[in-house]
Amino acid sequence: MSYNNIISEENNGITTITINRPKKLNALNTETIQELHEAFNDADTDTDTKVIIITGSGEKAFVAGADISEFSDFDVSEGTQLAAKGQELLFNFVENLSTPVIAAVNGFALGGGLELAMAAHFRVASDNAKLGLPEVSLGVIPGYGGTQRLPQLVGKGRAMEMIMTAGMIDANQALSYGLVNHVTMQDELLPLCEKIAAKISRNSTIAISAAIRAINANFKDGVDGFGVEVQEFGNCFGTEDFEEGTTAFLQKRKANFPGK
Repeated sequence: MSYNNIISEENNGITTITINRPKKLNALNTETIQELHEAFNDADTDTDTKVIIITGSGEKAFVAGADISEFSDFDVSEGTQLAAKGQELLFNFVENLSTPVIAAVNGFALGGGLELAMAAHFRVASDNAKLGLPEVSLGVIPGYGGTQRLPQLVGKGRAMEMIMTAGMIDANQALSYGLVNHVTMQDELLPLCEKIAAKISRNSTIAISAAIRAINANFKDGVDGFGVEVQEFGNCFGTEDFEEGTTAFLQKRKANFPGK
């Protein structure tokens, strides 16, 4: 599929989606959000894709935020709809994908950019990355899940400080907060993400999807995460991947998972 604002490429079971608006520091406008939804959906339903990497083009920014020019004159109703539609189309959608998503944070990840990175299943940052939620400096709050996911990842106190000050933290501080899993040099960012993705790809895609659902259940109000884990664990016993994995273990060989 052809896109105006992103590039999506699959290679060796890894689909890399690159937000390609370098002159706008890869800011998210409505068209880009729609294209990202389509690209993520296509990758998630592609049986060849085992892992998705999301990153930004250029050396300056992952995503420097939302495209403010699109909504600076919105009223209450339009602002509410903007957040609701964005969460449904992209941010909640990514978080709940069956395919693992790694955010390769290659520079500024601000506002909607950090919210997109947090919607991914985990994050790897280059050493020049700067992360923050500056929305209150514009008279608004994070609207794409930032007030919910940031406290889950770094704790309530740190999230309160980051959001209230509208400040940025560097990659090493993000690492100490647990906001990113790894920090590396910029030219090593995608190779490291691809190395991690290759490790993931060797495992059962069926079991990984079940693990994503079970982990996410712990963060949903009114959902018994332990109960979801029990159910997902039991469901695994009915899969071809379970049969292959246990047989390979007993035969002392590497498993060749069919993904069924």
